[in-house]
Amino acid sequence: MSVLESKIPEGPLKDKWTKHKNDINLVNPANKRNIDVIVIGTGLAGGSAAATLAELGYNVKTFCYQDSPRRAHSIAAQGGINASKNYQGDGDSDYRLFYDTVKGGDYRSREANVYRLAEVSGNIIDQCVAQGVPFAREYGGLLDNRSFGGVLVSRTFYAKGQTGQQLLLGAYSAMNRQINRGKIQSFNRHEMMDLVLVDGKARGIIARNMVTGEIERHSAHAVVLASGGYGNVFFLSTNAMGSNVMAAWRAHRRGAYFANPCYTQIHPTCIPVSGEHQSKLTLMSESLRNDGRIWVPKKKEDAIAIREGKKKPTELSEEERDYYLERRYPSFGNLVPRDVASRAAKERCDAGFGVNKTGQAVFLDFASAIKRYGKEAAFSAGHKNPSEAEIIKLGKEVVESKYGNLFQMYEKITDQNPYETPMMIFPAVHYTMGGLWVDYNLQTTIPGCYAAGEANFSDHGANRLGASALMQGLADGYFVLPYTIGDYLSKDIKTGKIPTDSPEFDAAEKDVKDRISKLLSASGKHSVDSYHKKLGKIMWDKCGMARNEQGLKEALEEIKALREDFWANVKVTGTGEGKNAELEKAGRVADFLELGELFAKDALHRNESCGGHFREEYQTEEGEALRDDENFKYVAAWEYKGNPRDAQLHKEELDFKNIELKTRSYK
Repeated sequence: MSVLESKIPEGPLKDKWTKHKNDINLVNPANKRNIDVIVIGTGLAGGSAAATLAELGYNVKTFCYQDSPRRAHSIAAQGGINASKNYQGDGDSDYRLFYDTVKGGDYRSREANVYRLAEVSGNIIDQCVAQGVPFAREYGGLLDNRSFGGVLVSRTFYAKGQTGQQLLLGAYSAMNRQINRGKIQSFNRHEMMDLVLVDGKARGIIARNMVTGEIERHSAHAVVLASGGYGNVFFLSTNAMGSNVMAAWRAHRRGAYFANPCYTQIHPTCIPVSGEHQSKLTLMSESLRNDGRIWVPKKKEDAIAIREGKKKPTELSEEERDYYLERRYPSFGNLVPRDVASRAAKERCDAGFGVNKTGQAVFLDFASAIKRYGKEAAFSAGHKNPSEAEIIKLGKEVVESKYGNLFQMYEKITDQNPYETPMMIFPAVHYTMGGLWVDYNLQTTIPGCYAAGEANFSDHGANRLGASALMQGLADGYFVLPYTIGDYLSKDIKTGKIPTDSPEFDAAEKDVKDRISKLLSASGKHSVDSYHKKLGKIMWDKCGMARNEQGLKEALEEIKALREDFWANVKVTGTGEGKNAELEKAGRVADFLELGELFAKDALHRNESCGGHFREEYQTEEGEALRDDENFKYVAAWEYKGNPRDAQLHKEELDFKNIELKTRSYK
């Protein structure tokens, strides 16, 4: 085991980033024209990085498995993006955003990276407004803000429930400008299959053309991985079906350390599982918790009656409802962080108060908000004594203006009108805080290989606060990586074009082709999806919202056995030549079957509860997470050793000089 050096600059926290930018090496514009950079993934992190690097003058190649960069999973983000502009005048600041993020991550993130994130957050909003992103505005024309879980201020900028889509269109337009200039070569419908190292440095990738089946070689002076997270290891998640860990995992197999894989976020406001044949889950934005109140019946007999269809939730009076988040956490109420809200929902459902047919759902109710907004709207219109019907009509209009597309989406999926009856929600796997270990420059342990956005581990600790994913992705891509990658590339101005006919590219291509052949030559009894579903069940049951030593040890053995069975008995139809969706899935599931074992190993070694990692053995009397700062105040970075259970642990000790290390409380 070694201690990792994160290359954090010296000096006061608020000066570190400025000092670092002043000290690092630069590449002059003429030399940038001779340097190539590969970017894997074209979501917010990858798209913004590619556009900015190309604007600076680098030659950029982008790769995505979708048919267009604008279909990246960032498009699915709904609620908003954080920035500490303090437009509301409610006491926000860079320090407050920094503090909330470190506390929200249960004190398991690196102070310097988080402060830098807060410091550049305001620039993101200015950049996106300049691109034409249609953020919501107040009556006076100023940008509007709403609040999200884990904070006491309103700092979330939003575009209805379509924020991710609008931000991605902004990044995509910036990319298109560079594609039109010839500075970006866009390789859509391509999947990165392996990372190529030459003399220990990342010098290119092996990619598969998903239309023709051709295996291609692409070289560059540096490779940026911005390929998202690994939530689909659980099979059922809020991620797009194609989201996978392949790019990050193949880099891990080549020497990039994988950090904190067990830190996975369970989002509290998802549409509940409806049946055995479901392939993904749908997220309802956390922004709904601004106005929606979460509750279950106080009496079990009422919960049973609702489950059996004998009673409607609207028939229960206020006194018969348990607004359990407001009861347990009076300071933050319904806006506690995601991990806290998720565990609280699970606790109520486990106790028998769940409200759907499976007993695995709670209510998210907008009746109070509709009445409150309706009264305000009526009063503003000069109606001093409005009728109940008028109040409800006006209130619904206000709610529709804020959340209309989300309500419409919910009704289309569930066939229930959330204006008339409460939504039903339940926690589901959403975001992954773990990822490739990176230093302050966002460089992995492989020189020349960088990781941005959800693909790295750096900013969110053990739990991500809502609306911070878009912030990190765009901060990394627009305002961090374009500076820090130059420090590395400044040493390559005389290197020249990287050839692809080297022994290293030969060996990497052979490895890729051998792996494809092995998948296609398995004896063929079971579908790829059947293995993915079995893995997902193991992960959810034993590595999900709650974990314990026995379950994690069982998971290690079960995943190992499942992986061995997969390689012997999976049935992959078709060939490697041409389009083959089953082959694509098989390669991704093979990586998930390795990641899942490392995930369980990481969760088993961390004998504490923190954020999204909740070990049942380590909790307070009130059922809250119980950290062990004396023994586990570190980032766990794992080095690949051929078998996930043999991975070697390296530690990056976390040093808290600017925030008091204390028990996280939202009461």
